[in-house]
Amino acid sequence: MPIKFLGGLIFILLIIILSWLLFPKVRLISQKQKELMNQQEIILPQPSKRSETSIEETLSERRSVREYKDEPLTLQEISQILWAAQGITAPLRGGRTAPSAGALYPLEVYLIARKVDGVEPGVYRYLPEGHKLNRVLEGDVSDSLCGAALRQASIREAPVNLVIGALYERTTRKYGERGIRYVHLEAGHAAQNIYLQVQSLGLGTVVIGAFDDEEVKEVLNLPEEEIPLYIIPVGKIVVAK
Repeated sequence: MPIKFLGGLIFILLIIILSWLLFPKVRLISQKQKELMNQQEIILPQPSKRSETSIEETLSERRSVREYKDEPLTLQEISQILWAAQGITAPLRGGRTAPSAGALYPLEVYLIARKVDGVEPGVYRYLPEGHKLNRVLEGDVSDSLCGAALRQASIREAPVNLVIGALYERTTRKYGERGIRYVHLEAGHAAQNIYLQVQSLGLGTVVIGAFDDEEVKEVLNLPEEEIPLYIIPVGKIVVAK
């Protein structure tokens, strides 16, 4: 009985080894799926609170940049930019880098990753609590996002895009119709923070408002009640020859 059992076990092991050798694609796909599963949630590196560039220099040098090198950004750069947009700066009460009427924080920030070191292409939602990313869609959607924004090439060519969306009800339930204005003001605060942080990092960006809301929502699979307000491509600056 033990000999038969041992022979059967050896036969099963041989089948497994042969499958592994003869069907490498299965092995590769499984590994890929494992990597994607591991990237369902990404804890971001801690942002730096100090810089060699003064706020005055950043304000003076800030420009809109629409052409980028075809090179990836680092996760540290992504961390810094997202923190500038909506990062938590007062943990006990949840205060963030951008002011919000009534501290209601109606904005949602998404990272559309095309080329980021160590990060699979996809759409990720930024979660200020915990300073992390949560993947909502797999794959590179930058070309589709470009199509939803009048084919503006900077969106397709940038290694990353940020999209700022708004859930108005978070603010209007307290402030009524006036809350719509407060949401728009807050989006402007966050976008300027992104501009200044990107400039401080030596990168380039431009804020884009010309796009079809419904198409952007479809590309990013946004909730029905969430409205996109900005598309913000970010990348390394092409040095003029």
